[in-house]
Amino acid sequence: MNESINEQEQEDAQPQAEASEQRQEFDHQLKEAQQQAADYHDKMIRIQAEMENLRKRTERDVSNAHKYAVEKFANELLQVKDSLELGLSAEDIDVAKLQEGAELTLKMLGNAFEKFLIEEINPTGEAFDPNLHEAMTMQESAEHEPNTVLTVVQKGYTLHGRLIRPAMVIVSKAAE
Repeated sequence: MNESINEQEQEDAQPQAEASEQRQEFDHQLKEAQQQAADYHDKMIRIQAEMENLRKRTERDVSNAHKYAVEKFANELLQVKDSLELGLSAEDIDVAKLQEGAELTLKMLGNAFEKFLIEEINPTGEAFDPNLHEAMTMQESAEHEPNTVLTVVQKGYTLHGRLIRPAMVIVSKAAE
């Protein structure tokens, strides 16, 4: 009978041992899952902080880009201003030298425009384009096709291909 009780106890102990091992395994898995969740939470918090810092840095960079976008162009224009001031401060005013100085200063300005892709629109003799030109008036002309630019009253300009000021023009119309 003792033998059957021992067998019975062993049979009862075996499921309990298995249950205890399973519980230990589940506890271990639970601790690992909790640690992994804590690690992921920490990473998420760090990524959120990094994204917020990136957003602030980007806003600051964009703000500075807007504030100082024309700095290089302004430096080029300072040379033009210096040249004009030098010409105006001259004691002996010789018209030829004054004209030569003005031409050199205009060339400096043209170089600055070229450097920053500011292009002149001077459409004399070209077909009228309402996207680039602003018609001031129309003038009858038997010598030119209708809608041809006869005279440029004020030149236009583009910046990187984008219109910043249309050319003001006088356009031909058919003679009546």
